[in-house]
Amino acid sequence: MRKLVLSLAAIAVLAVPAFARAGTVALHVQEIPLGGGRSLAAAAPTLHFNMLALHWKGSGTVDYRVHRLHGRWSTWIVADADTAPDGGTGRWRDGDLDWTGAADRAQFRRHGAVTRLRAYELWSRVTAAPVRHASGTGTPAIVPRSGWHANEEIVRARPLYAPAVRLMVVHHTAGATSYSRAQAAAIVRGIEVYHVQGNGWNDIGYNFLVDRFGTVYEGRGGGIDRNVIGAHAEGFNTGTSGVALMGNYGRATPTKAEQDALVKLLAWRLDIAHVDPLSTIVYTSGGNAKFRSGKVVTLRAISGHRDTGPSECPGLVAYRLLPGIAKRVALTGLPKLYTPTVVGALGGPVRFRARLSASLPWTVTVVDQLGHTVASGAGAGTAIDWTWRSTAAGSGRFTWTIASAGARSATGTLGVGKPLPPPPPAPSLSLTNLAALPAVATPAPDGTGAIMTVSFTLGAAATVTARVQDTAGAVLLTPLNETRAAGNSTFQWDASVLHDGRYRLAVTARSGAKAVTKNLDIVVDRTITGLVANPAAISPNGDGVNDTTSLSFVLSQTVPVRLDVVQSGIVVGSPFQGQLPAGPSTLTWDGTGFGAPLFDGTYRLTLTITDALGDVQLAVPIVVDNRPPTLTLADKATLRFTLDEPATVTVLVNERTRIVISEPKGAFRVPFLDGAVAQVSAEAQDPAGNLSPVIAG
Repeated sequence: MRKLVLSLAAIAVLAVPAFARAGTVALHVQEIPLGGGRSLAAAAPTLHFNMLALHWKGSGTVDYRVHRLHGRWSTWIVADADTAPDGGTGRWRDGDLDWTGAADRAQFRRHGAVTRLRAYELWSRVTAAPVRHASGTGTPAIVPRSGWHANEEIVRARPLYAPAVRLMVVHHTAGATSYSRAQAAAIVRGIEVYHVQGNGWNDIGYNFLVDRFGTVYEGRGGGIDRNVIGAHAEGFNTGTSGVALMGNYGRATPTKAEQDALVKLLAWRLDIAHVDPLSTIVYTSGGNAKFRSGKVVTLRAISGHRDTGPSECPGLVAYRLLPGIAKRVALTGLPKLYTPTVVGALGGPVRFRARLSASLPWTVTVVDQLGHTVASGAGAGTAIDWTWRSTAAGSGRFTWTIASAGARSATGTLGVGKPLPPPPPAPSLSLTNLAALPAVATPAPDGTGAIMTVSFTLGAAATVTARVQDTAGAVLLTPLNETRAAGNSTFQWDASVLHDGRYRLAVTARSGAKAVTKNLDIVVDRTITGLVANPAAISPNGDGVNDTTSLSFVLSQTVPVRLDVVQSGIVVGSPFQGQLPAGPSTLTWDGTGFGAPLFDGTYRLTLTITDALGDVQLAVPIVVDNRPPTLTLADKATLRFTLDEPATVTVLVNERTRIVISEPKGAFRVPFLDGAVAQVSAEAQDPAGNLSPVIAG
């Protein structure tokens, strides 16, 4: 079978507009040119990443290896691929994210039919290991999302909830198993960013993750003890909870600490759901490549990902451990109450049934909306079975509880009444959507390029303080210290007083005893100034009008420069890379990417310079538009027209009066006071230079 080897130099993953950045994680996506069977030369390895994933189209497979920073090439690794349980990238095969360690290059080889290939490179900054804590009695020690610094601002949607959790699905992340405690948290942060910004899912896919040290992490938000619908098993997400072992367990064995933590987590979560870990469940598939939609599948209460779909997950070694894991789970945290059911309706007999793991006394209690007991039953044994004759109960909402000493109680409701409304919650202090535009200040001698606009959103009114800190944490400036109302807010500050360097903008919102702080990495760099693109919209159709755009700037010294064309975080072209001298420079872009014309849309021309600060990037938006505007004459007498996009309209009235007017999308009227309109012709030109057909009336 023919193999194609592709080489790729790592691209910048520092704080840049052209690359997705989420807190301590930066993501760069690049379309890999597959070529025609020849090796592609790698560019100079100036930058680095520590996590890598692949997406590809086609029935073939892809291998990869990375070049360790200041080291050697790794062994070849087969990219594992899953489908897209949140909708994701559709026909693309979504590879799992691998912790590569610091690397500066990657190579790829394909087997069989691979028509497109994308590389997702992440740099996830390693910080201190997080602290675990239990959130309630019987809850295992779990690192909450705040503990591993989940980025809530990139989450695409609020969590969805299932009526119940019916089974647990065990996964592996298919990445490296040789990581430190601090690196483990960095891996979780990287997985969140990759799942959301790479795969297009709503949040991190797993409900929980377990590292090799036995640390358990909260995954998808919404509550660790609630029935949050994850994105971990396509067609089987609703009513399941996904737990990912952090590592690749196709050949390696999960550590004892990892297995012990998995047992405790599964025992606790299944106990909340009142599911017997040794039971089986009949599940109707929502549809995937293994089980069509509507297919009825029998699954174990503790299943592997491969049981639900076309995957090798959680690896052969881990999968073979699951029956023994389930037996250990069944013996953990006894006694247990399993499968509570309620059959019947108010006004007639209502039967309550459940099963206990051991013979014990039990009670069933029914209370009304005010908490008054209206019925109760009791017994002893492993089988709970009691019927409430509810003829005299009347209407309303009732709460039932099945309880046994030492076991977690089961509870639910009957009836159609609404519960008493809780008091309205007080506004919650939050600070979100923190952003700076531009993220790189480039103060020029004429005073331009130094103003930075900072925006944020407050959940409640608060005193907001913004501090600019150096790399050691010393406060250099306090550009804001005032009370701001809830909602969206902005402020501006002048970065020209700072020397060139990398800084941190720390913004704190404080209300009473509560405070929340968010940070932004910012850069001041005078190596490049005066960056501008002209025109901002092009129509590269060969008509000689706005076929190209020119990127102009001034350099204070000779530096390496790279120009990338980026759309939706993906590099679709790299028209220039090389050294440029000090002084004015101009780079031209003709609307192509890797030699092929690009579709209409908005792109970011991203300029990367490498100077004493490392790799610094600036970006300007450019619109590619080859479609002419549509101009319609709605009424000749009053000169009313409509436009389907903003344009400059030239109108000739009665063959002697020429009127030029710029109008937005929609209906408009051309002013004309020189008598009646006998004849009119008009045409429109959009910002990209496209001309509409001349209309006449």
